[in-house]
Amino acid sequence: MIVAFKQLSSLRNNFKISIIESRWNYPSAFFLANYVTNQIVTMVKNSVLLLILLFQINLIKAQQDSNFYQPPPWAKKQIWYQIFVERFNNGDPTNDPLPHNISSSTDFRPVPGNWEVTPWTNNWYETDKWAKNIDGDFHSKLQHRRYGGDLQGVINKLDYLEDLGITAIYFNPVNDAPSLHKFDARNWRHIDVNFGPDPEGDIKIIESENPGDPTTWKWTAADKLFLNLVDSLHQRGIRVIVDYSWNHTGMEFWAMKDIIENQENSSYKDWYDITSFDDPTTPENEFKYHAWFNIKSLPEIKKVNVTTKRTPGHPYEGDINPGAKKHIYEVTKRWLSPNGDISKGIDGYRLDVADHIGLEFWREYRKFVKSVNPDAYIIGEIWWEAWPDRLMDPTPYMQG
Repeated sequence: MIVAFKQLSSLRNNFKISIIESRWNYPSAFFLANYVTNQIVTMVKNSVLLLILLFQINLIKAQQDSNFYQPPPWAKKQIWYQIFVERFNNGDPTNDPLPHNISSSTDFRPVPGNWEVTPWTNNWYETDKWAKNIDGDFHSKLQHRRYGGDLQGVINKLDYLEDLGITAIYFNPVNDAPSLHKFDARNWRHIDVNFGPDPEGDIKIIESENPGDPTTWKWTAADKLFLNLVDSLHQRGIRVIVDYSWNHTGMEFWAMKDIIENQENSSYKDWYDITSFDDPTTPENEFKYHAWFNIKSLPEIKKVNVTTKRTPGHPYEGDINPGAKKHIYEVTKRWLSPNGDISKGIDGYRLDVADHIGLEFWREYRKFVKSVNPDAYIIGEIWWEAWPDRLMDPTPYMQG
């Protein structure tokens, strides 16, 4: 006969899981037939319930997985407006850049001593006075041109933006950088000093920090003004995403500057793909590194764990240096959840040249972003060489 029969129940993940446990010996035929019939019916019922429960669990999990790889619902119904801050509106002439703000060690053509901000209504095709002695074509001379656009200029146009009927803004990079495009970051953790009200004060704050230690990071005047702008936009029902490039930095980036100064002794030497360090015993500079499209002002973050062939314009399996990745996570969290408050942060990121970084990084990055703000939107920029014959598969980069 059945000498033991019990139902074990436990609550796991808010579901009650029931397990039938039974032990058998040899009872009389009548009792066995009668008892077993009843127990089989009971076990079948429990099995059906368990199967239904497992189906529901799998269905919920599948739905969660599906949602994880989908853009947040809010992102599907937006009227987007793109703002390139330096060219949008000069709301505060007192923060206009000076020559040292826009200079870089890799400038092919140094910033002239008589450089100045270009008047807002100046003829685009008219060469600036300070550029007349610069060698090169017209396009080359434009690289140093600045109009003084800033965050106050955006704030001054909030009514205008709202009247347009927009519901979301995509900001081109606003991180601190010498160029007009800001993809050559000096650092990722701060807003460009010339976009805020106190450039020189912000530089002092930045220099007081240990860039590799997030516990020392502070909020500059430009940072605070940007967060105030985000808050004002949110109050008007306008979402905000910001452009970043995790693939490369500028030569003025703090980690690269440490490498240039300390070479093989730098704590950050593995952040970049350095092919040779400088030999101090020779007059030549042997320091070489991989750069984005061989543009020496844009050194690339080092790729690791690459297991598939890298073909320009196509996804590949791989990751980036762990130290650089950890820093990227800290910066990502800083703007998504300033001081631990996601209601005060941005709503997502537009990520530059996403196909130049391996999919392993992006899978983990998406999980991290969603762990900070499940409603955040991330979208990757992708390139292709010819349309449509060599179009890469954009799917991994367009799923939010």
